Amino acid sequence: MRHTQPLLLSLLAVSAFGLSTPAHAGAAKTTYPVVFAHGMAGFNNILGYDYWGDDYGTFVGDPCDELFETYCNEDIDSAQKAFVAQVQAFQTSDVRGLDLANDVEGFMATAGASYVNLVGHSQGGIDIRKAARVLRERKGYTAVKVAISVSSPHRGSPVAQYILKLGPGVTSVVDTLARYYGDIIYQSGNDGIAGAKQLVYNDFDPNDGKTTGMKAFNTSYPVSSTYATRYASLLTAQYGVSVNPALYLLKEFFFDIDGDGYCVDDCDNDGAGGKGDGVKNENDDDGLVGINSQQMGYRLYYSENALGFDYVGTDSALGQVTSLNAPTSAQMTSTSSVIIQDHLDVVGVGPDTFDEPEFYAAIIDYIAYFD
Repeated sequence: MRHTQPLLLSLLAVSAFGLSTPAHAGAAKTTYPVVFAHGMAGFNNILGYDYWGDDYGTFVGDPCDELFETYCNEDIDSAQKAFVAQVQAFQTSDVRGLDLANDVEGFMATAGASYVNLVGHSQGGIDIRKAARVLRERKGYTAVKVAISVSSPHRGSPVAQYILKLGPGVTSVVDTLARYYGDIIYQSGNDGIAGAKQLVYNDFDPNDGKTTGMKAFNTSYPVSSTYATRYASLLTAQYGVSVNPALYLLKEFFFDIDGDGYCVDDCDNDGAGGKGDGVKNENDDDGLVGINSQQMGYRLYYSENALGFDYVGTDSALGQVTSLNAPTSAQMTSTSSVIIQDHLDVVGVGPDTFDEPEFYAAIIDYIAYFD
């Protein structure tokens, strides 16, 4: 796209002769604003860490647009428009997606923009599909140009079902903590049980009078050019001691996802579409979501470049997941382009060595090519 090999060679040649080049951002500026949508338990932070920040709290979408500004993302254009949405920390994506659409409309008005791009992490990558449809219905045109999910459980998470099946003694405590954490720290209306049921593939309780789960949600809020011009996703998976300590404890002592087997529907009844391949101790999940759940639209790859700017591109070999409830075997099992990071590393919840500003600058650059 924009970071061409001739440009890199030119920069190296200039450096070899002891000359200097003007400093400039690595990512092209998007035509329309980028709105970041957080996942479950998030808001402007998650458990005290800045959501959408690096390890020092710098927002990945903050351009260096002020004199002598140091806490900013130097890899994006100084005129880049980016916003952070804030929805309820624990709720269904029907509720959160509507809240997100309201936030997005406000950002569009502030920026004077008729269109927008959405980037969602975890449940936020599900919320953006609801928001895209709401915006289409309100405005009468396709307002979302590019919708990108990162580490999102589009076909459910086994961890959500695992927690729900622990029984009332545990789930009531989880829900109480969710309501306290959400209502006191953030805003009222949080529901931890409803949030967990959202992330189970099938309807968790067919007898409760409510249709829940990702299978039904995917039917209502599909990958469709009616709602967004382009859908894409980035997948994460990691195993071993390098995983975030909380996720490592979950995988090692409580529940390890087997997330790289193919099957239509939830064939092993673990709460996620697909099934396992019988081997758990491998890079087939990021601690919370299996790779067989994460692809929406095109699969993207992330290339880190020590000598230049990082790059995000389309892994065209795997094609699009347009029917979220019926991806191909390769789309559910292939480790192609999977980023070896855990679920939390990619949003600045450390400690980790992942460079969040460069990662999201590369995503912004990708969006700029299509918006």
